[in-house]
Order: sequence, then structure tokens, then C-alpha cells
Amino acid sequence: MERSRFVLSITLLLLQYSSKGTGAAKTNITTDQSALLAMRSHITSDPHNISVNWSTSTSVCNWVGVTCGARHLRVVSLNLSYRGFTGTIPPHLGNLSFLVALSFNNNSFYGTLPHELSYLRRLKFISLGFNNFMGSIPSWFGSFPKLQRLVLYGNQFSGTVPSTIFNLSTLQDIDLGANKLSGPSSTSVAASAAGK
Repeated sequence: MERSRFVLSITLLLLQYSSKGTGAAKTNITTDQSALLAMRSHITSDPHNISVNWSTSTSVCNWVGVTCGARHLRVVSLNLSYRGFTGTIPPHLGNLSFLVALSFNNNSFYGTLPHELSYLRRLKFISLGFNNFMGSIPSWFGSFPKLQRLVLYGNQFSGTVPSTIFNLSTLQDIDLGANKLSGPSSTSVAASAAGK
């Protein structure tokens, strides 16, 4: 049920922002392409050769896992969930300035999350569950003015939950379970976030 609601939310969001292929003039999205190519270079295992599709000979908007918006033809969603990837997240992803949804669920990404992700001020959905991210949950998660859903379930995060997360007036759903967190349980964190 929970997964169905999330998939429906993402689908509706993508339909709203998806490219309609209307023959509009090509928009220069070199910055987005560079960020995604940096992401590809940080993937150390790609068992299904999905990243081969990420080639400079095709439009970024046609790359697997990438959705561009119709208005600006910029990357609005990056969904690399369930791909079997191993690797780290490069700071370059912070240059995807139109990004609304970021989903890397069920892979083997590891390491810490780069501070540059905090530049993604349009983000509404962050779903990084079932990976091997570690370190503290960054306090800058509390600086996303539009964030509605935050899923960090099933990683190796440690320490306490930053209080800045509870200042997000738009946050509707949070899942921090199955980490190495101290302090309130993920159940009470979710209840606190929902009860604002």
C-alpha cells in the first residue's frame, strides 16, 4: 500500500513535468549532462549495463532513469532504483538545479551524501532506501523548502536525527528505520513529522 502510494505520487509528478515532445527548440542542458556523466563515472558496478544508454550521442532526456520537464527541458527526475548499481554519489549531482525527485532505492550505493545535494532547492521527493550510505544524516535535509517525502530506510546512518528536519512545513512522510540511529525511534520521528 505504502509503495503503491509512492509510485502513484511519483507517476503523477512525472506526468506533470514530463517532456511532451512538442518540437520545442532544444534547450542547452550541458550542466545536467555533465552532472549525470559524473554520476555514471562514480558507478563501479552496473550488472545490467544500463549506464551504457547514458551517451553524449543521445539527448539526456532519453537516458534511462531520467525525466525532463516540458517547459525548460531540464532534468526533473532521476530514478535509478532497483538497478543493481554500486558506487558513490558525486557532488556534481548538486548541479541538477531543476530536480524535483531523486530515487536511488535498492542498490548498493555507499559513502556519505555530498553537501552539494543541498543546492537542489526544488526537491520534493528523496528516496535513498536500501543502500549502504553512512555517516550522520545531514542537517541540510532541513533546508529543502518543498520536501514532502524523505526515505533513508535500510542504510548505515548513525547518530541522531537532525532537528532541522522537523522544521519542514511541507514534509508529509519520513522513513529513517533500519539505520544505526540513536535518540527517537523512526516510528516516533515519523509521528512527529506527520503531526506538525
